[in-house]
Amino acid sequence: MGEKGSDYGVSVPDLPGCFSAGRTMQEALESAREAVATHIEGMLLDGDRVPPPTSIDAHQGNRNYSEGVWALVPVDFGKLSGRAKRINITLPERALAELDRCAKSLGETRSGFLLRAAMEFLARHRAA
Repeated sequence: MGEKGSDYGVSVPDLPGCFSAGRTMQEALESAREAVATHIEGMLLDGDRVPPPTSIDAHQGNRNYSEGVWALVPVDFGKLSGRAKRINITLPERALAELDRCAKSLGETRSGFLLRAAMEFLARHRAA
């Protein structure tokens, strides 16, 4: 939280070592989005496991974050740098329409949504 005369600090409980700040709450959230994307990109480049997101409810019980203000910052995995490779997949029309509606509601592209969903699945099911 911001104190008089200081910036709003941001920490990301799911990504230890990922921090940012901003002069206003809006700037702090925008900075957090960039910090999370950069942090995840570094993890992917290093071959590290990207942890699945934990619910806010689960984090609220952690006294290290009890004084904080909670927010979710969407990150479009499809916009992470690195070489992209086009693939061709076949999906039922209804499933694709639902996927597109969900991606749009989250402010993501179809590719970014699919990539994020796949990365979360892999993080949950990959051997530790």
